[in-house]
Amino acid sequence: MVLIAALLAMVMAWATVPAQAAGLTEAERAYVASHGPFTYCVDPDWPPYEVITPQGEHQGIAGDLLRLAAERAGIQLTLLPTKDWSDSIAASQDGRCQFLSFLNKSPKREEWLSFTRPLFTDRNVIVTREDHPYIDDLAHETGKVMVLPRGTFIEEMVRRDFPGLKLVTTNSEAEAFFMVSNKQADMTVRSMIVAVYTIKKDGWFNLKVSGEIPGYENNLRIGVRKDMALLRDILDKGVADISPSERNAIANRHVSISVQYGVDYGLIAKIVGAFMIALLTSLFWLSRLRGMNRKLLALSLTDPLTLLANRACLNQRLEQECQRARRHGTAFSAILFDLDHFKRINDELGHLTGDTVLVQFAAIARATVRTQDVVGRWGGEEFLVLCPETNLEQAAILAERLCRAVREHDFQTTRRHTVSAGVAELSESDTVDSLLNRTDQALYQAKNGGRDRVQARAATDRQ
Repeated sequence: MVLIAALLAMVMAWATVPAQAAGLTEAERAYVASHGPFTYCVDPDWPPYEVITPQGEHQGIAGDLLRLAAERAGIQLTLLPTKDWSDSIAASQDGRCQFLSFLNKSPKREEWLSFTRPLFTDRNVIVTREDHPYIDDLAHETGKVMVLPRGTFIEEMVRRDFPGLKLVTTNSEAEAFFMVSNKQADMTVRSMIVAVYTIKKDGWFNLKVSGEIPGYENNLRIGVRKDMALLRDILDKGVADISPSERNAIANRHVSISVQYGVDYGLIAKIVGAFMIALLTSLFWLSRLRGMNRKLLALSLTDPLTLLANRACLNQRLEQECQRARRHGTAFSAILFDLDHFKRINDELGHLTGDTVLVQFAAIARATVRTQDVVGRWGGEEFLVLCPETNLEQAAILAERLCRAVREHDFQTTRRHTVSAGVAELSESDTVDSLLNRTDQALYQAKNGGRDRVQARAATDRQ
């Protein structure tokens, strides 16, 4: 009888573990049996992601996803209620709760947490008042006031990436929206789902989405204390077992669109009006998309540090200028510049100073070359100038002028900086590659000749 009772107890114990938890190892099953239920903390006021109801229940997108992951992993959960997100963070740090339900991974949080794979992904958007222009780059909003709930991943990222913004923190999402709506702040950054839900639910109709920040997506995960690595692995298996369609169904359940049934005469007018608005909106965004595509094309041909033409653009223009010179029988020359001892600048003064020197040289080059010339960054500390309708002697004079301008410029590094230059003119037998090769050899001679000098190499020079 004792043996039968023991067997029945074992059967009952295994029956309490869901079938979906079969993916757990024996060690993981034993860990769940001996350490559960597991306590967790949430953000109690973050709709529609998650809230704690007056009855003490965890509801929202995060609540449904977490319960599904826990069910698939075969573990039981116990919610530890907190008054706000800062209290939840503190409870996680001091061990009162073993994991946090729904948060982004960041270097600061990784000091005490390890993370599962993303439980849910949503992009972040910039929210402003209705009269604020579209924001295509937050770096251009220097001096503007941004309000964010304190202790968030976004606060940590914005402080690091956009020091020119004036950052104000609040205790809640609602307070952040209130400050933007009442002109106490210029903008906030929230997830797309939270922004749309809050604007619609709370009636912030003087607010709008004015842009987004590339790379600022919310990859919301479960954050487990580092001393509970096995629990993290178990939860990760539960998260992995949730399909994209299940995630979408849960999100749609909490952020739904109300549909009104029944037709009347007024409804027809509303449909026509909505269609016209949609058409006009589509035309507006099509125009904006074309503008953004033009901007993206310009960015793809621009060096991000110096804002000069990049190598792809120079290659394209070089081919065009060589063809044009041959077609019209005009001269064409190229100048290759190299900043002398640039490695020493990086090694001794730091890469930030090196970048500053490159930017200042770009400004000098832009101001020195002629209108018809094309100047760009060839790579590293090398810059190429394309000189249409310019023979070898004229190009050498231009190169000397630029060398002198650099020599006389105060780079504010307590050092004198110089450049060397190689010059070559296109000949009838030249290809683009042979012209560049001769320019490069001339630069090599200038470097070996003592630097801070110009070396011209004609096509008749021995290779």
